Amino acid sequence: MRSGKRGLLTAALTVVCAVTVLSAPGTAFASPAPTPAPTATPAPSPTGAPDKELEEVREKLDKLYHDAAVATDAYNAAEEKAKKQSAEIVALAKKIVEGREKLEKLKDQAGAAARDQYRTGGLSSTAQFLLSDDPGRFLDGVGRMLQGQRAGKNLMTEKARTQKELQEYAADASARWKQLEAGRKAKAAAKKKIEKQIDAAEQLESRLEKKEKERLAQLERQAAEKAQNAWLDTGVLKDVRGKASAQGEKAVKYATRQLGKPYVWGAEGPDSFDCSGLTSQAWATAGRPVPRTSQEQWRQLERVDVKDMRPGDLVIYFDDASHVGMYIGDGAIIHAPRPGRTVTIAGAGSMPILGVVRPDA
Repeated sequence: MRSGKRGLLTAALTVVCAVTVLSAPGTAFASPAPTPAPTATPAPSPTGAPDKELEEVREKLDKLYHDAAVATDAYNAAEEKAKKQSAEIVALAKKIVEGREKLEKLKDQAGAAARDQYRTGGLSSTAQFLLSDDPGRFLDGVGRMLQGQRAGKNLMTEKARTQKELQEYAADASARWKQLEAGRKAKAAAKKKIEKQIDAAEQLESRLEKKEKERLAQLERQAAEKAQNAWLDTGVLKDVRGKASAQGEKAVKYATRQLGKPYVWGAEGPDSFDCSGLTSQAWATAGRPVPRTSQEQWRQLERVDVKDMRPGDLVIYFDDASHVGMYIGDGAIIHAPRPGRTVTIAGAGSMPILGVVRPDA
């Protein structure tokens, strides 16, 4: 029975490996690595599968959920861009409506002038004054004629300008519609990848027995504790004494109130969050809006040294800035970890730190 169970676990890993490879863009296939020398088989843990196999499962789950986080950032970015583009299209539509109304008025004015000339045999009322034998009326008519000429010229200039603006608005709206459509496709592709990665992770976890899941959770905690301790052992927090700003305190209080709420990709509250949904909403509530995604938070916000960080600062993780948590002091963060988990407190060094950014610098 044990060999059968190990066979199932190995098969599950093989399937998930295939899913990951097939979904990774531009995957290069290298020559097979040399077969390592035989080593002693580890004794099975009391929970069932050997820790070595469970550790492989843990690493594979980390990879799947990391890929899902990257895709989630892409989805969130596409969502934000779509909101912005939609608002721009609405604004352009309003300008087009206003421009058309203005153009119609200009056309009416030009038409009225043309009708006036027709009624007077091709001469405007101003020109008729010039034909008067009365010197006073003649001089008055000269002024009126010049005014009429300027008004007519201005009318035609304004009409031409309005027509040009309408053409530019229409071209701009068309371009933004194309961008919006491209963004929708990118968002759909990101959603598909997220669901694929999460589904593969859930399938892998579903093949484990209850005791194996408990042991796997224990291995996850041990890995996080090991990373946190290694980070603390560097003395990185020795000089960290930063005090939260007033806005930082508000952001931390907001994040703290969300403890226990589930992670849902693409969510930004109030009942569930993804990692950047939590941090962006916390700072928005504190009166300091920040970019929606962890990658944009890393790119746009001011960076500070770890030794200078203070509660409320955002800690960005992994080389691709695919995860973010909020520093709360004493070497800890609040974050929304991944699907199947809830908003929780963790060691700030339990994941590879890319850097720290400050929303209210």
